Amino acid sequence: MKTRLAALSLALAAITAPAFAHHSGAMFEPVKEVTLKGVIKEFQWTNPHAWIQVNVPDASGKLVEWSIECASPNTMSRGGWKKSILKPGDQVTIVTHPMKDGTSAGSLVSVTLADGTTLGFAGPAPAPKPQ
Repeated sequence: MKTRLAALSLALAAITAPAFAHHSGAMFEPVKEVTLKGVIKEFQWTNPHAWIQVNVPDASGKLVEWSIECASPNTMSRGGWKKSILKPGDQVTIVTHPMKDGTSAGSLVSVTLADGTTLGFAGPAPAPKPQ
């Protein structure tokens, strides 16, 4: 009986381990938003998270590459995103929750395309915050 219980416990742990392995968003500033205007370098439609690489000029005009973490492709596609929606060279405006350590990275809040289309982390962009 103990052997069966141990085997069942081990099997259950192996099945549920990936759910516990997912990281938190603790590295991002959840109440701070940064707006970036730049050019898409690459859109990585990958699991477990899609990524946007965008080149943004800093105050001196030097290009800085930002890495923006998105939701999973599955979640994003259900919200209207497509693998082909962002292409290298596209002009975009991105709103992001920046990294707490100040590196050029963040968590996507929204992206606005040149045609005015705005998408959020996993679908249509959130409503603007009241001022």
